[in-house]
Amino acid sequence: MTTVTVVGAGGKMGQRVSNNLAKSDYRVLYSENSPKGQELLRSQDRELADSAEAARESDVVILAVPDVVLGKVSEALVPELKPGAIVLTLDPAAAYAGLLHKRDDIEYAVAHPCHPSVFLERTTKEEYADTFGGIAAPQEVVAAFESDNETARKLADDVIRVMYAPVVDVHWVTVKQLAVLEPTLVETVACMVGSLLNEALHETVHTVGVPESAARAMLLGHVQVALTNTLRGSNPFSDACLIAMDYGRETIVKDDWKKIFDDSELDKVIARMLKIDAVKRS
Repeated sequence: MTTVTVVGAGGKMGQRVSNNLAKSDYRVLYSENSPKGQELLRSQDRELADSAEAARESDVVILAVPDVVLGKVSEALVPELKPGAIVLTLDPAAAYAGLLHKRDDIEYAVAHPCHPSVFLERTTKEEYADTFGGIAAPQEVVAAFESDNETARKLADDVIRVMYAPVVDVHWVTVKQLAVLEPTLVETVACMVGSLLNEALHETVHTVGVPESAARAMLLGHVQVALTNTLRGSNPFSDACLIAMDYGRETIVKDDWKKIFDDSELDKVIARMLKIDAVKRS
């Protein structure tokens, strides 16, 4: 029987992946350092395991801990792993920055959920309610595994599909490519744009004085139109809209914004996220 350990099982992501793994045929061990997280696990009748002891028994160790402590956690646990075990992290930043403790006889994987697509055809209340994924709404996953060990890669794929279920597909990329996707594409750009939309809504309501119900209705409907028109080519924008879009780009977006895709800028934002001086990638 395959043994999977979740380190940080009482945290937000630890809970999400643990809830799905608990339904699987895997032998699952749960490790958690925080008293609050330990109390939560006990309330779920999940037996607490010592991290080092669990690591020694595991085929896959999922490090569901914050990026900023992944280096220290991996330094403590990787030496305990049996040869051929897989270390699976949930974000690429630490792996990209060279912070994970290395062993030549250990495999390393990173897997990050895409979350249910804005274009997902949902059919149930449960799917509509599951905006994050991992409960009812199908989602895709992007993962990195740079070893040529196909047996280990297959095991990683199987575990990933269980812990993020329901999964449509797993897309395999390099660690660097995954780092470009997260943070650059989805956090630096997409999440920032989402925050900007919320700020614009606030200004429309509280500075200009438009009734909030009217402003919110107009914004949410047009967000859907904007996304379908630009990302799916569903309908063309009007000539007047194109003029307003050009004005918005000229006024809001810096001319050199595409520099965020330069390696040096990726290094800079990841170092800032991890609270380190610089990444150590080769």
